[in-house]
Amino acid sequence: MSLHPTLDSGLVVAGHGRHFMVETPDGQRLICHPRGKKSQAVVGDRVLWQASQDEGTIEKIEPRRNLFYRQDEIRTKSFAANLDQVLILIAAEPEFSESQLSRALIAAEAERIQPLIALNKSDLGSLFARAWRKLEPYRRMGYTVLSLALNPDTAAAGAPAPASQDSIPDAPKPTSIEALSGLLAGKTTLVLGPSGAGKSTLINRLVPGARVLTNEISTALNSGKHTTTSTSLYWVDKARSTALIDSPGFQEFGLHHIEPMQLAGLMPDIKSVAGNCKFYNCSHLHEPGCGVISSMKSADSPRTVSAERYKIYSDLFAELSQPKY
Repeated sequence: MSLHPTLDSGLVVAGHGRHFMVETPDGQRLICHPRGKKSQAVVGDRVLWQASQDEGTIEKIEPRRNLFYRQDEIRTKSFAANLDQVLILIAAEPEFSESQLSRALIAAEAERIQPLIALNKSDLGSLFARAWRKLEPYRRMGYTVLSLALNPDTAAAGAPAPASQDSIPDAPKPTSIEALSGLLAGKTTLVLGPSGAGKSTLINRLVPGARVLTNEISTALNSGKHTTTSTSLYWVDKARSTALIDSPGFQEFGLHHIEPMQLAGLMPDIKSVAGNCKFYNCSHLHEPGCGVISSMKSADSPRTVSAERYKIYSDLFAELSQPKY
């Protein structure tokens, strides 16, 4: 029940420009527009709105638990709010960017949102095995890393990969759709990933009729065929307790809202050895007695910080240390 007797409560389930689709507690949906020139609402927001003819006006955005977003030198792009987790979907082909993956994980860590990593296209044999090995540092860090077989040509969701893959020891069996559904149950999950990773296939497997819903939302929000420019929330179950949020694929992921000295605390492998540094304000770039550099260079034991991950850290530190105009 709304604390404002003249306003109704609702959930933002889609957005495109200054057009938003708001769902009422009884499941009805209507188009709403923000009050004023700025459109601050994002998918996942709880809002208070006021009816105006056959549409509505968003009057207030309720306090958020979190906001997953990226920020470059020019603008901020908000993906969604009030998330329980982010499912980062990547694939063996096209080859994923470890830098982009790391940036998405850092953004999730900064907002205290649980990330899941899913590697798709396990049917690609040696390509998949190579990509799976590339994710070994992330498994060591404690991230949940799943194997998926979501090729649209595969006979069944989660079907076993071809027998030729069995000879590759680093390639695990793909997670079934049923098992994945269990990880998503009762939660609001943002599905994020680059173009070509299989995001649309995953959404359509988990939400039957999602393509039809996407077209309906696109038409309602006047976004035409450009559905990739909009973000939409889909209910997986009739009880509306499990939600998937589909967001446009990303090519760039700026982290200009993160201070450079925050980085180490948002990268679990760096953070795990940063306490060994001689100086409390160590940047982990050049200081003597740096625990991070020592871990990366150590030849006596398995590296806690890989050379690749350390390069991502140092490159990001340099990028975020540039003057902000």
